[in-house]
Amino acid sequence: MNVGMLWFDNDKNTALSAKVERAARYYRQKYGQSPDLCLVHPSMLGEDQGEQPQAGRVALRSNRLILPGHLWIGVEEGN
Repeated sequence: MNVGMLWFDNDKNTALSAKVERAARYYRQKYGQSPDLCLVHPSMLGEDQGEQPQAGRVALRSNRLILPGHLWIGVEEGN
């Protein structure tokens, strides 16, 4: 994913899946397309790093370049 939307949510009481769903809803409203990929800092995935975590229909992947509390959400290249 080269183009996406950066979303910040550092609420410690909200689950990552809820944060991603909120960001995806906003992305759909703003860009008229449903996102399918969200990059997050590895610390945000916790123990799910060994699996292919999902938040609804959005695939989650870790990327050390993304700061904790931030989500880079968009459409995976080739889709």
